[in-house]
Amino acid sequence: MSRIAKNTIKINPDIACSFDNGNFTAKGKLGEMKIKILPIFTIKIDQNEVSVLPKNETSKNNPNWGTTRALVSNMIKGVSEGFSKTLELNGTGYRASISGSKLKLQLGYSHDIDFEIPNEVKIECPKQNIINLQSFDKEKLGATAAKIRSFRKPEPFKGKGIKYSNEYIFRKEGKKK
Repeated sequence: MSRIAKNTIKINPDIACSFDNGNFTAKGKLGEMKIKILPIFTIKIDQNEVSVLPKNETSKNNPNWGTTRALVSNMIKGVSEGFSKTLELNGTGYRASISGSKLKLQLGYSHDIDFEIPNEVKIECPKQNIINLQSFDKEKLGATAAKIRSFRKPEPFKGKGIKYSNEYIFRKEGKKK
């Protein structure tokens, strides 16, 4: 039985939530998101809280109960506050810049990498070696950050590459004579 799923989700008065025909919708100042809820669960909306409830007793043991509650919670947090990630570029000559709707990356290859920025994600580069990503959709934000990081993953000997700002790179010792 899930402990996370039993918790209610607090919502601000400026967020509009609705549940009809198995679809949950959350609308806030940053945007609007929809999710299809499994038919074995229902969502109860009060004035300032939302709870995910199983329709019958056997669904309480279903692991999707906690997952559904987490997805609804992330939607509500996303449309009210939003999510952000920061990437750091470490390496000589590694730099990032934004030109129009593309992120231009120079990562030591013989060519520049032009990454098309998704519509839901906002990217800014305050410095040449820092990339800030913001979005109301946690899934798209994580996928975009992982895609950018995949162009040059950090290597363990010198630590060169693209890493998350809170990521620790386990360093290895080089060859010995």
